Amino acid sequence: MSNHPIDVLVVGAGPAGATLAIDLRRRGHTVRIIDASRGAFDGSRAKGVQPRTLEVLEDLDTINDVLAGGSTYPLMGIHFGPLTAPWSMNKTRRPRPGVPYPNTWLIPQDRTNAALHASLGRLGLVAEFGKTLTALTQDDEVVTATIQQSDGPAGEPEQVAARYLVGADGASSRVRKALGIEFAGSTDDADRVIIADAETSGLSRNRWHVWPGLGRTFVGACPLPHSEAFQWMIRISPEETPDLGHDAIRRRIADRIGSRVSLGEISWTSVFRPNIRLAGSYRQGRVFITGDAAHVHTPAGAQGLNTGIQDSYNLGWKLSQVMAGAPDALLDSYEAERRPIAAAVLGLSTKKYEGLGTLDLSSITRGDAEQQLGVNYRHSPLTGPAGQTGRLQVGDRAPDARLTTASGTPRRLFDVFHGPQFTLIGFGAATSTDVSDVVWPDAGAGLTRIVITAEASTHLGDPAVLHLVDTLGEFADVYRPDPGTLLLVRPDGYLAAIIDRTTAAALTAATAPLHPSLQTHE
Repeated sequence: MSNHPIDVLVVGAGPAGATLAIDLRRRGHTVRIIDASRGAFDGSRAKGVQPRTLEVLEDLDTINDVLAGGSTYPLMGIHFGPLTAPWSMNKTRRPRPGVPYPNTWLIPQDRTNAALHASLGRLGLVAEFGKTLTALTQDDEVVTATIQQSDGPAGEPEQVAARYLVGADGASSRVRKALGIEFAGSTDDADRVIIADAETSGLSRNRWHVWPGLGRTFVGACPLPHSEAFQWMIRISPEETPDLGHDAIRRRIADRIGSRVSLGEISWTSVFRPNIRLAGSYRQGRVFITGDAAHVHTPAGAQGLNTGIQDSYNLGWKLSQVMAGAPDALLDSYEAERRPIAAAVLGLSTKKYEGLGTLDLSSITRGDAEQQLGVNYRHSPLTGPAGQTGRLQVGDRAPDARLTTASGTPRRLFDVFHGPQFTLIGFGAATSTDVSDVVWPDAGAGLTRIVITAEASTHLGDPAVLHLVDTLGEFADVYRPDPGTLLLVRPDGYLAAIIDRTTAAALTAATAPLHPSLQTHE
């Protein structure tokens, strides 16, 4: 074991683990990411990526691969004998001010994970598959993990020392179990859905097909973009045995919908059981859990993968700030902010799943709640004085807006947010001095300073402050700030402070929990 611990050991290389590793690596940290599986997950499983998660993936330089690997959702086709009733599960929307990605994106989980790992590779980090965490201990300064090769010759166990360890290792998390954290909830072993990715012919690809059956059973088939495959879902009755043999799956489908549909190669199969659980805590000392290790949901509403990615996006910058010298209490805000979100998501997905068997249309329709754009941290311990604009409060997501530079070059607000730093926005030319004078610590995440005006101005002074023009009026419309407002945006895209320039000195006190102690610049 090295005498010099790495910064963070991430256990689990799925979407939540890969997201965290990317965020930490781009901040310059030493990271290892291990996974007990022999290789990356190879199946469609969680196939809906929500608009808020797409914004996260843009910031992590993963969005192009995700967009290329998926599509918008097709209409649903509900089959009743010879009749087919079309139903729009997801309304297709155009981008609008503040929301560049308005639609849930249909993409198999393995492609989302591959896009994340491609970003990780560009940062010089490769996941180590076939390595299992077998034990961990910790003290006030370091976590020591014991790792064993999962396949092949066992060899000697490896001891890894890390300043922090994060378990992103799924519902059966070894990290969570090693910590003894309760995983309260229920699993309904009598309710089972066979899932299979299969090449399919004889079935139109412009519909997500559903064939209702008796006793809340059904057969469903969702076309997977840019392939000949469908994800098949077969909900069976309690007395049936879930046979995953390929011939048995083909027979079930043929018996239900006839022989006009032909299944070719079946690349992945699984049995889903409603498993609804929430961890009692997300942190124990220097060890954290994220994603499915902290919460598991039904697949209804496409929430689990998205919630896990956003868990890690919340945790990454906080770990980095504390390693740079910020107060340790910042790490407690991870659970305080994210656990209530998971609890709400559990309720939403469970309600939708319960309505599937009866074809309750509200259960198969996805709206604003599923998109997670309204997720906020208004009640976070990090939320100080409750500043607000005409539309937003401290703790809300900071929306996008199309702006221009003083010379007329288009510039999105999300382009300014892109990266691991905080962003300070001053609205109106009168804020220029205040934005320039804010003292920011040298350690930890940096600060991008911008002033937004309604018209171009050549008298804003400090060249280190970026001047943007609200040419289209989108910023004013989406944010509704009063002239002279200062807004501080966290690295994860949420509003940390909204302050009037006449009280600009309050910004230091409001943001003290977020960063290392301020060092006055000479």
